[in-house]
Amino acid sequence: MEHKIVIADCDHKDIDIEQDIFAKSGLSCDWRKCVTEDEVKSGCADATVLLIQYAHISRSVMEALPSLKLVVRYGVGYDTVDVRAARELGVTVCNVPDYGTNEVADQAMAHTLCLARKLYLANADIRRGNWNFIETIPVYRLSCLTVGIVGFGRIGRQYAKRMNAFGARIIATDQQDLKAPEYVTMVSFEGLLRQSDIISIHCPADGNIDLIDEKEFAMMKDGAYLINTARGGIVNEDALDRALASGKLAGCGLDVVSREPLPADHPLLRHSNLTVSPHMAWYSEESACELKRKVAEEAVRFVAGVPVRYAVT
Repeated sequence: MEHKIVIADCDHKDIDIEQDIFAKSGLSCDWRKCVTEDEVKSGCADATVLLIQYAHISRSVMEALPSLKLVVRYGVGYDTVDVRAARELGVTVCNVPDYGTNEVADQAMAHTLCLARKLYLANADIRRGNWNFIETIPVYRLSCLTVGIVGFGRIGRQYAKRMNAFGARIIATDQQDLKAPEYVTMVSFEGLLRQSDIISIHCPADGNIDLIDEKEFAMMKDGAYLINTARGGIVNEDALDRALASGKLAGCGLDVVSREPLPADHPLLRHSNLTVSPHMAWYSEESACELKRKVAEEAVRFVAGVPVRYAVT
């Protein structure tokens, strides 16, 4: 079967890496720049292999692309693809789960340290002419804190390694029965909420929307910190707003929100102890290149009849 490789959408400045990998295998691709479902239906109808970043691939999209056999997403999450429909229609879906593991763990650490050491507050005070650490009190020694990790996959494990270097007590919870290194204690989700001074989220969105809501905030320690570099929607943002306003949380670090981009007038942004980054945790120059390479290599494997590496269907 002759395959037509189409990049429906990506926000990269070029596709040189992809084209180079395809060319080495005697293949080529088209960059159609289609994002909406209607654009994908009309602009990618001839695709057998479809590479996507933001495009939503619903059942109706797949049915409108009669030759479609493979969808590869630029990224870890694949909630923009109707996986059940893909399975029923014989379409393989792949992601790239391991390209930015260290970067996301680093971003979670950056939010953690900025909040726990209150750099956000000291920086703002100095810019107002107040050279005095008194406003940052209290700050606690990291090695005296308990850090809870929700989701103990690749990224959660890397975050644990980093926090272990600071001497923190580390606990974790996961839906799967996973073996943890000796410096991590696996606990129940409720137990983690009750024990942790810092909670960092590293679980998928699928099945975990509103995982952290009013009830969960109530279980947390007063003055806990919450970090989410996983997916928007895992933390209920209305409940988060109330937890920050009441002082239940000492601070929160977010790289993801339920609707992106976060508008400048969003209620959460009134909280000075909220640090936000624009869904950039995955990014470094190296991880960006690795992502492009792995997406293209997955497509090449499929076309060559070799088992794909990252199938989620």
